[in-house]
Amino acid sequence: MGELINKRYDFVLLFDVKDGNPNGDPDAGNLPRIDAETGHGLVTDVCLKRKVRNYVALKNQEEPPYDIFIKEKAILNQEIEKAYLALGINLDEPAADGKKRNKKGAGQGKEIDQAKEFMCKNFYDIRTFGAVLSTGANAGQVRGPIQLTFGRSIDPIVSLEHSITRMAVTTEADSEKQGGDNRTMGRKFTVPYGLYRAHGFVSAPLARRTGFSEDDLELFWEALVNMFEHDRSAARGLMGTRKLVIFEHQSIMGDAQVQDLFDAVTVTRSLNDGPARDYSDYIVQIDREAIPDTIKVIEK
Repeated sequence: MGELINKRYDFVLLFDVKDGNPNGDPDAGNLPRIDAETGHGLVTDVCLKRKVRNYVALKNQEEPPYDIFIKEKAILNQEIEKAYLALGINLDEPAADGKKRNKKGAGQGKEIDQAKEFMCKNFYDIRTFGAVLSTGANAGQVRGPIQLTFGRSIDPIVSLEHSITRMAVTTEADSEKQGGDNRTMGRKFTVPYGLYRAHGFVSAPLARRTGFSEDDLELFWEALVNMFEHDRSAARGLMGTRKLVIFEHQSIMGDAQVQDLFDAVTVTRSLNDGPARDYSDYIVQIDREAIPDTIKVIEK
């Protein structure tokens, strides 16, 4: 698994969308998420983590130690139960300390710590983002070393609605209603263009608790850069990571406040006065003089 990380990291992620819906809101008819007061587009941290999970799963075929806990159609309690089976702990018998179980079929005491360690070792997303494992057989709770903010568009976005036609129907009854015309009308929503900015944080002390290693960190950077390459769909249009700026501290606790580092990365419009329709319509600058000498800036 490699050595555990021993430095703090912070990062700025820039990604964009063209003629697509980067993160639909199911509570708003799947419209692109938006800040109602400013009109800026939003992409949730959960959405970004999902793409990292999917990339890691595809690359490593969901094999330990890179299995994914939060995945499509997963039954989470079953995964926790498998941890106890692998450890040879029978939850139907008295606990290892000889005490009667507080809850039937659930771990307790040091058993929980053993199960938690097993889950962190085998599931990449648990040792990266953390997880609530206290349901079912109970493996406690894990606070992950990496956290992400929402992505927010640099400028307000415009949400467009398009009518679409499918030259088929689902059932014979639908066909009879249309007299054999067999058309299904639908809608899709797109953003003509939006450049989004998200921020992230990597904690070395928390990495020690989950076993998050240098190898895990390199895989995470790789996933951020390439997560859209295998996540294509007609609904999402053209999406891609445009820039990843990493701040590598020299100490475990960090050498500067994160707000000062993020403020050193500015995104401004180019001389084009019209609506932004491409990444080239923006200028990304890093004020290196505002960054302490002890912090290394890595651009990907």
